Amino acid sequence: MDSGTTTTPGTPQRNRFLANSLLLHLRPARVPLRAIRFTHTFGLGGMAMVLILLLMGSGLLMGFVYDPAPERAYRSILVLQEDVLFGRLIRGIHYWSANLLVIVAGLHLLRVFLTGAFHGPRRSNWLIGLGLLFSILLSAFTGYLLPWDQLSYWAITVSTEMLTYVPIAGENLKYMILGGESVGPSTAVVFYTTHSTVVPIALILLMTWHIWRVRLAGGVVLPPAGDGPADNDEYVPFIPDLLMREVSVALILIAFIVVLAIVFSAPLGEPANPGLSPNPAKAPWYFLGVQELLLHFHPLFAVVVIPVVFIAALVAVPFLRYEHDVAGDWFLTPRGKRLAAVAAIVGLVAAPLLVLVDEYAVGPEGWLPGMPPLISQGAAPTILTFVALAAFYRYLRNRLSASRNETVQALFVLLVTCFLVLTVIGIWFRGEGMALVWPWQI
Repeated sequence: MDSGTTTTPGTPQRNRFLANSLLLHLRPARVPLRAIRFTHTFGLGGMAMVLILLLMGSGLLMGFVYDPAPERAYRSILVLQEDVLFGRLIRGIHYWSANLLVIVAGLHLLRVFLTGAFHGPRRSNWLIGLGLLFSILLSAFTGYLLPWDQLSYWAITVSTEMLTYVPIAGENLKYMILGGESVGPSTAVVFYTTHSTVVPIALILLMTWHIWRVRLAGGVVLPPAGDGPADNDEYVPFIPDLLMREVSVALILIAFIVVLAIVFSAPLGEPANPGLSPNPAKAPWYFLGVQELLLHFHPLFAVVVIPVVFIAALVAVPFLRYEHDVAGDWFLTPRGKRLAAVAAIVGLVAAPLLVLVDEYAVGPEGWLPGMPPLISQGAAPTILTFVALAAFYRYLRNRLSASRNETVQALFVLLVTCFLVLTVIGIWFRGEGMALVWPWQI
């Protein structure tokens, strides 16, 4: 009996073929078993993509309620949290996704670097990845102001004030970013437009380009073969082997974000008051390492020279001459692992020790009253820092006979460790007047 509906033979198969074709534009039909070990990539790239999608989805929902005008922005956040069904949850998901994305993107960069996945055909993708990381930081920074409370208002004020230390163009850069002399209505328009339109478009384009370049290079760099069952040259189909792993990681990550948003709501302080600065006034947490540098180095070197040199080094990393393009294994070689561990220990010891020396040992009231504060010595601390890094490099190369891969990796680990230590100090050990305190005294 005719049921009144018409079906075309093969429709389920055609739909399945179309779905598979779309997925296979992102992933190859078959993947090496070695490449999908979780401990090889920890799914960090996929997690970053999930977090970006969560941010875009939750941001779109919040956009129906949020009002970017400074005099109404704070009130619209209150309405979102108190009067809109699941509004507090949606804002919490957006908040935690944004913060976690900065961490995951940074870890993904570390994973690529520490496995040497930037050689040969992957050089350009390293640069695209840096562009993605910059876009993620820009998204977090521009979104930080939008609640328009005391914390966000003064964090952006402190961050943009750092630009005034840039020679010649500093004041113009600050004016261009804020849309005026200080944080105000024009700033709200610039930040909201950048956060809700410019950055999402940049993220989508760069993310698509990044994935395409991974496919073009033959997928993720393979770890070396071993004796385990997942260390042979066997290939497995993307569907279901890799797809199920990626879906599982995505669902666990989403569940984790939702639980975080339920247990810890996104913070919202008092309404922004331009006439009352909090003490201490801190930059967003991902820029606190730079703010900490300002306490120990001349502003020109803390804000311009050191960051520019570090960024230039990141850009140059794939184009250095290496003895061997070793890639795939974590830390490249057994000796590379030992040198990276030594570099991390040096950073963990030296960074807090130097902060304590600069805080308590120098100056008229310090342990060494005859020695002036380091910041008054102009370029001296920066020169000494670069000399110490150069000496560390020569020691690794000449005395320990480390390869350039191992040496560059150890230097990178040292610098990242020092920056993380400075960030931790800025978050949990700086109290009123930016004085050193214990975390429970903040």
